Amino acid sequence: MHTPIFSRGLFTVLSCCIARLACCHLSARALRTLEIPRSEISDAVVESVAPRLPNVTFLDISSCTKIGARALEAFGKNCKSLVGLRRVMHPTDVAGKACQHDEARAIACTMPRLRHLEMGYMVIATEAVLDILARCRDLRFLDLRGCWAVDDRFLQERHPGLRVLGPGVDDCFENSYLEECSDYSDDSSIYSWELMDDDDDDYYYAVGSDDEAIWDDGQGLENLEVRFYGGGFSESYAGFDWPPSP
Repeated sequence: MHTPIFSRGLFTVLSCCIARLACCHLSARALRTLEIPRSEISDAVVESVAPRLPNVTFLDISSCTKIGARALEAFGKNCKSLVGLRRVMHPTDVAGKACQHDEARAIACTMPRLRHLEMGYMVIATEAVLDILARCRDLRFLDLRGCWAVDDRFLQERHPGLRVLGPGVDDCFENSYLEECSDYSDDSSIYSWELMDDDDDDYYYAVGSDDEAIWDDGQGLENLEVRFYGGGFSESYAGFDWPPSP
């Protein structure tokens, strides 16, 4: 188990890596997949960095509580190739929020090419989702688990070809979000990246090696992926589970 000191140190190291990557024009432009769940990134930082990330196709900003509609709009306007977005919250992240309709509006207005969208536990209503569907015509998969104000009957009636997960929460997600039912589950029936397949076999390329040679002379950056878990190494996230359906 990581100690708090180790967690803070690792957080600092990863933060520096992200900052250096954003400042390196060549590397940033090569970035295809950016995963920064639970990071401390702010709207202002996103507005500064997003213009350097034109080729990002998949973005994970789940539980990034210090960003909102401004950041989503900045990502949408600058990441024109974006087809996958994960903006999943935990109930503790949105406690006290009246709604997040401004975020849904930013997604609808700036990310028309989305095919895969995860909005679990965001505080949104049916109208906000319908607005997204009206503008994101290529959307094939929509995760609405925990979005209790959304009436999925309207979605089924108006968009019968859309694959929707939620608003109810399946038992397996109630038991252990970080273990057997994590986002990296082997169950391809839940998260099928074949939805993103557009004659590009390298769409979701995972950098699985720690070999520093990948950074030498800019080699191997064509499908660069960055994963940054801002607070996920802390013991405070040990109970990060999906609450049961009400």
